[in-house]
Amino acid sequence: MQPYLERDAFSARLREVLARTAPGLARPTALAREFNRRYAGTPVTLHATRKWLEGEAIPAQDKLRVLADWLGVTAEWLRFGQGTEFSCSEEPRREFDYQLMRDIAALTEAHQQVVRDLVKSLRQAETR
Repeated sequence: MQPYLERDAFSARLREVLARTAPGLARPTALAREFNRRYAGTPVTLHATRKWLEGEAIPAQDKLRVLADWLGVTAEWLRFGQGTEFSCSEEPRREFDYQLMRDIAALTEAHQQVVRDLVKSLRQAETR
């Protein structure tokens, strides 16, 4: 398959699964925001997600796996359109908000301590 056809096919699958599982996120800004919450690496740009949605690029394998896990499909199906579409993981995944962690890390040490204290108080309240 020619590269542009592969990119178009990937884009169509991505838009299809977004429409089905996360309506309203098939826009570059929303996709970048939600993807970056789930991705531990360097955040992707609005430009990158636009290229995914427009069939101009296919994400690297690490990003593809995050997309697939988040959207409940297999990475093989999302990338190539082959294999089983739906992920059959039995155990529910607990999502980690990496963007939140990056935002907290950007705070001053004093404000980070406020966040730590708040989290400690909330955890204590939940165990009562």
